[in-house]
Amino acid sequence: MYRAEQPQPGPEGRAPGDRLSRLSQAMLRINESLDFDTVLQDVVDSARSLAGSRYGAITVLGENGQKPDFIVSGLTREEHQGLWEMPQGLGFFEYLSGLTTPLRLSNITGYLGALGMGEFMPPIPASSLLVAPIRHQGASVGTVYLAHEAEGREFSQEDQETLVMFAAQAALVIANARRHREERRARADLETLVNTSPVGVVVFDAATGTPTLVNRAALRIAAGLSDPGQSPEQLLEGLTFRRADGREVSLREYPLAAALGSGETVRAEEIEMQVPDGRRVNAIINATPILSEEGVPESVVVTVQDLPPLRELGRQRAEFLGLVSQELLAPLTSIRGSAAAVLKDPARLDPARTREFFSLIEWQAERMQGLIWDLLELARIEAGTLLLAPEPTDLAFLAGQAQASSREGESGNRVEVDLPPDLPPVAADRQRTLQVLDRLLSHASGYSPEGSVITVSARLEDSHVAVCVAGRGQDLPPQPQPLLFRRRSLAGGGGESVSLKNISEPT
Repeated sequence: MYRAEQPQPGPEGRAPGDRLSRLSQAMLRINESLDFDTVLQDVVDSARSLAGSRYGAITVLGENGQKPDFIVSGLTREEHQGLWEMPQGLGFFEYLSGLTTPLRLSNITGYLGALGMGEFMPPIPASSLLVAPIRHQGASVGTVYLAHEAEGREFSQEDQETLVMFAAQAALVIANARRHREERRARADLETLVNTSPVGVVVFDAATGTPTLVNRAALRIAAGLSDPGQSPEQLLEGLTFRRADGREVSLREYPLAAALGSGETVRAEEIEMQVPDGRRVNAIINATPILSEEGVPESVVVTVQDLPPLRELGRQRAEFLGLVSQELLAPLTSIRGSAAAVLKDPARLDPARTREFFSLIEWQAERMQGLIWDLLELARIEAGTLLLAPEPTDLAFLAGQAQASSREGESGNRVEVDLPPDLPPVAADRQRTLQVLDRLLSHASGYSPEGSVITVSARLEDSHVAVCVAGRGQDLPPQPQPLLFRRRSLAGGGGESVSLKNISEPT
């Protein structure tokens, strides 16, 4: 950052008592903001004004080894850039920023020559220099630099003492601004994390009952109860809660602040939330108070899970377990029957017939192995541990492999691949993508008349590629269509199209 201004009036002719007044005003100015960059600019501007210098600059150490902040005042953009590009400029600032005591120079060239920096050629005509370290709690925060332009102007002992006092106050202000920036970053990171949660999260101020943070999932749940344009605060004012023990709490009669201020911890309690017009939502809530050092609730974190989706998930799991039991029972019955036939009278059994039974046992065992593998894959998906290895992939090649696999499986349906010639490569896990295509083709074959054509097509949508597997069968009535991708749906008839958007980033 830089700021170019006219030279500030010097301290000559000012009354001695004016020094404390100017210092007080400068300290008030740098305390007006908590924005880190604004504070740094105010510090260097105020320091320059205090000493009446033509130029000012400040370096502040970066965090975690990052490049230090360098803010100037009284310099043009070109002069600012020239300070970093001048010969030995970096070494000059590194030397000055390492000082632990103030430095006042009336002859910059002579001093630098004594340090072996004779080639130092600043882009500004600086004649004298005043440097003061900025330290907070014994640790270096940065350094402030002031320079006069005109020959013959020098910084006085009073200028040095004033700058040292100002730098001590500036150190505290800079430390507070940096802490404020860190807190804002941490809050932003936390809000981003909370907003990605599928569970509703609301943080309340315990003293006022005002929600201070509401994530997207909580807003989605509230949308089922709120009126258009109604704020979360307005919705809360009219809510009635029915708890698991039958108690009803109306926020019209019992303010939320009083409820939150009790400090009660709630764990996985089913409640019903209702608004005056009769709309209601069933949910599972958890509530945890955050206490102050004195043990008084300062805020309360509430998580909300909509019950209907949870119940639907439970229904799907029960349905899946029933399906798995049926799918595993069929090959087990076949294996048991074949083994019993062979063991009943192996001496009298025809060898060809024996081989047929053993082949059936082997085929059914492989079928069971596939079902168990599918179960393991499903468990990995639900646990979020399924590993994908995306790499640049030619979608036409994968579609061709799926087409060949379909022919080998003798599905009774011809598969045609219709992809645009200019389709870009995609970033995809080849094995998983081929697995998805195989499943879609198998599913489409099950809903299409034997001998009909199944088409694999694709189109570019912005930065993604959408893949569609479509069968040309009898139109499905509207009702069964949502059931098409349920496990072993019993919806009858063929589908005109069965499609899936397989989203992959172009490489």
